[in-house]
Amino acid sequence: MRSTLLPRGSRSYDGLRAPGLPLSIGAAFFAIYILAAYMGQTMMIGVMGLSLLACVAVVCLRLPVACCAIWLLVVGSTPEMWLGDLMPGQASLITALVKASGFGLAAICILRYGLLVDLLNPGWAFVLMFFTAYSHGLHPNLTVSDSIRTVIGSSAPYAFSFSRLSRRWCAVIIETTMWVPTLAVGFGALLAAPGIRPMLAPDESGSIRLAGSTHPAFLAGLSMMAIYAALVELYRTGRTRYTLLVGLNFLILVITGSRSPLFCAIMVTGISFVALKSESFTLRKRVVPLLVCLFALPALMVLAVTSKSLRILTVLSDDDHGVSMSGRDVIWPYFEAAWNRSPMLGWGVGASKQVMDPDSLAAKLLGTTAAHNEFLRLGVDGGYVGIGLVIVFMTLWTWRWTRLLASTDKVITRLVMIGVSIECITDNMLIAAPASVLFVWMTAVFARGRFETEDAAHGMLPDAELAPA
Repeated sequence: MRSTLLPRGSRSYDGLRAPGLPLSIGAAFFAIYILAAYMGQTMMIGVMGLSLLACVAVVCLRLPVACCAIWLLVVGSTPEMWLGDLMPGQASLITALVKASGFGLAAICILRYGLLVDLLNPGWAFVLMFFTAYSHGLHPNLTVSDSIRTVIGSSAPYAFSFSRLSRRWCAVIIETTMWVPTLAVGFGALLAAPGIRPMLAPDESGSIRLAGSTHPAFLAGLSMMAIYAALVELYRTGRTRYTLLVGLNFLILVITGSRSPLFCAIMVTGISFVALKSESFTLRKRVVPLLVCLFALPALMVLAVTSKSLRILTVLSDDDHGVSMSGRDVIWPYFEAAWNRSPMLGWGVGASKQVMDPDSLAAKLLGTTAAHNEFLRLGVDGGYVGIGLVIVFMTLWTWRWTRLLASTDKVITRLVMIGVSIECITDNMLIAAPASVLFVWMTAVFARGRFETEDAAHGMLPDAELAPA
């Protein structure tokens, strides 16, 4: 009788020996290419694009952790800006591709690790907001397809929460989050060397702001999130490297000259240092960071009086100019007027993009058509109902998953969400690129808490969290 055993290292797929599988796939693709070439150039380009996507999907399925970490770094570099400089007029397309790739990676993680039913996911708020606003009537300049695309883009940062993920995925994503701003600055230096994109952005007052490969405001948001990520790990482990990462990201944040992210980061870090107990990060270990901060404050005050080179120093030394330089007092009335015309249900998800004409004098002078206020943007998109939906889902989602976290993780992440709600008053926190980094990091923290809860239920040692799934 013929043996059915295969040689060592080979596998069988439905009776087909492993060497025959790639040959069959290759033959099938060759036949498809021949058919596409016969049907015309357009079909050929489409098949080549699908083939490339298939190859990328196979790599991502084999290496989901590495691909997700690389994607997070790409998001943090904001390719719609630096790549948009090389491809003028394609910023929206680049943004769409980045967010679509995030959805694709989330789908691959679901296939790889399993589906997790997340009924309180904030992404549902934007889906419901679409239907409530659609029942009222969309903005005259907003099409249904444009609104659906905005819903997808708004939901993208929360997509990974539908996957069970793995312990290793959580560890790598958390570590990557801490280094995103540093790598954005380093990549910005590489872009600045040949003159592709300036690393330092001038301000209206003549001061400078660190931009890296992105915009100073975006880099500030990324630095703030890196501080939060390092702070959580610092209280978990007490390791000096996390103290240094908190300090490094604070330095980047200060040089960006953004006030609101700096205030929120100081608030979360300060409350944690003063009020939060930790067996790993003891009071003795907090002495040196606190002394450094105490010595840094007088130096900053002296620089604020004597120097105007950094934007944050200009803000500190001239309150009136610091308030007016942002231009929010010019932008906000446009969004308030649009919201007042439909206060309860808004004008549809994405309607806020139609409020200001990009060719108007105000838009050209300010260099933006964004609301710089998430509550105003959501008010235009979904009215009071939309704002309520986002707040309810965000609150319940945070409460649901933070219940599973360790005590220090729980307090810090809840403080982070309070800080996010405060920053939404002056920044586009939920729609801009840094939102993806923030909520993917939070998803990793929540998933790690779920694994630790499962380990505790089975009496496993804490070190089990370091083992890959």
